[in-house]
Amino acid sequence: MEQTFVMIKPDGVQRGLVGEIICRFEKKGFTLKGLKLQSVERAFAEKHYADLSSKPFFNGLVEYIISGPVVAMVWEGKNVVTTGRKIIGATNPSDSAPGTIRGDFAVEIGRNVIHGSDAVESARKEIALWFPEGVAEWQSSLHSVDL
Repeated sequence: MEQTFVMIKPDGVQRGLVGEIICRFEKKGFTLKGLKLQSVERAFAEKHYADLSSKPFFNGLVEYIISGPVVAMVWEGKNVVTTGRKIIGATNPSDSAPGTIRGDFAVEIGRNVIHGSDAVESARKEIALWFPEGVAEWQSSLHSVDL
């Protein structure tokens, strides 16, 4: 089954949106496989955003991510990467449709509440980086055929 990495950024945590965001993924039918609240060290943030290191906004992005705790999550389900991105909305909140997380809660691109993997391969890399200990292996009894 496909997995994706989702991170609620410092503004989302500080604004008390963690439960609302988790609720949206659960209501869609995805399974939570990993969850942790953590403060991010500079070197770790730089590693997470390494693919953006040549961009002019890189330093500001790193400063922002280390400014407060984040909630790191792994979600599992059919087409969870693509569907998760739809739940999240466009990177620029002004391009995000109402009903998406960014469309409902974000105003500016620099404080857009949430990060989600953009492809299956990037999800694998991000999950390995953020959850080196692995994730919970469990299956909902709702999906069990041996009740």
